[in-house]
Amino acid sequence: MQTITLPTIEVDNSILLSLKSSAEELAYKMKFYTAVALYQKRKLSLGKSAEFLGMDRLDFIKALQQENIPIFDYSNNEINEITEDAESLSKLLK
Repeated sequence: MQTITLPTIEVDNSILLSLKSSAEELAYKMKFYTAVALYQKRKLSLGKSAEFLGMDRLDFIKALQQENIPIFDYSNNEINEITEDAESLSKLLK
């Protein structure tokens, strides 16, 4: 796998002090929340988001759970569509 280095982000030391975080911890958190945002916006799949963080899917799911971030976040319309499809399939199978 070929990797690239993205531009450096400068952060004032007072931000680290406010967060009570090291530079490494903040960099990881920024990468984690970027992966989460890209997953939630459906720009990256669950697997690609995990890969972005150097994790496998199960570890990414566990990390989402630890942060109380839903793994599946469907809109009401999507839930209704899934339910209707399941009911239609159920009727066909009877």
